[in-house]
Amino acid sequence: MLFAVLLTNDAACDLDEIYDYIALYDEPQKADYVLEQIEKAFSRLSESPERGTYPKELLSMGIREYREVFFKPYRIIYRVMNKNVYVLLIVDGRRNLQLLLQRRLLEA
Repeated sequence: MLFAVLLTNDAACDLDEIYDYIALYDEPQKADYVLEQIEKAFSRLSESPERGTYPKELLSMGIREYREVFFKPYRIIYRVMNKNVYVLLIVDGRRNLQLLLQRRLLEA
């Protein structure tokens, strides 16, 4: 059974910002490639959502509600509820994510 993969508004904005940044500062073909690879990650999540690992920043606080998969350097953070996968955050993994995760996931 396939799970539905749904992007939150924040995650959709993250994806748009990543695409726009790469298209502007690198080249549009690379932005297309990154978008395709992230979409492939979504497809794999629909087939096997439990495959992701727990984000270490949240695991250190005992939080196991969220998982993540990677298309390096990007981290795709999501939550599985019922038969849906909710993508909550798509972010460059080189950033310090503690504050971002706290603000985006825990205060929501």
